[in-house]
Amino acid sequence: MSISDASGNAGESAFFSCRDMHAYYGESYIVQGISFDLPEGEILALLGRNGAGKTSTLRTIARMEDPQLTQGQLWLAGNALHDMASHEAAIAGVGLVPEDRRIIPGLTVEENIKLAQIVEPVGWSLERIYDLFPRLGERRKQEGVTLSGGEQQMLAIGRALSRDIKLLLLDEPYEGLAPVIVQEIEKTLHYIREQGMTTIIVEQNAVAALQLADRAVILDTGELVYQGTAKEVLDNEQLRHNYLAI
Repeated sequence: MSISDASGNAGESAFFSCRDMHAYYGESYIVQGISFDLPEGEILALLGRNGAGKTSTLRTIARMEDPQLTQGQLWLAGNALHDMASHEAAIAGVGLVPEDRRIIPGLTVEENIKLAQIVEPVGWSLERIYDLFPRLGERRKQEGVTLSGGEQQMLAIGRALSRDIKLLLLDEPYEGLAPVIVQEIEKTLHYIREQGMTTIIVEQNAVAALQLADRAVILDTGELVYQGTAKEVLDNEQLRHNYLAI
């Protein structure tokens, strides 16, 4: 689907809907009129070169203070995210796993997870998270910031799942990880997909993201330039060359 098809009205069946979203960092116009829908249980790969506005789009959906949403609507399971602060969006079911992971210093692995469960509603139990990430179970009493990069990524994902989330936002989950750890995280994300978790993934490894995803949106300097199925992007060499350099 080309950009000319991307600005219609939200479908009544859309689980998550982003309509004409505009956002700024100060006076910098970062997200420029983005619109797309995501059905429940599907994964969307949000792609583009560095500086395309991918992380800013995730942060706007999560209702972080920066960037500031100035226009547009965000709907999740019938709830108006655009009217919410970040903590309200989290309670409504948005779970952001940021690129820097934001493990809390001074807290153990288990304390990092439990802290996320202080406010209702809660999601996966500790036992279920440890089943998914046995390394976290082995290191439950270890301070979270002393874990390896891959283990910190597991902790960040597990902490998000410990909330009762409806939309999982993953920002560069493979960033800085050794190939063997990337494979482990990929297996985890495939399992999460099998559980029917609606997900948006930002990832510089576009091929890996597309192989995981059902749909794809490509951004270029803050604008949506293409949306369609993940397979369409994988099969379109010219599109990948123009916007993804692959």
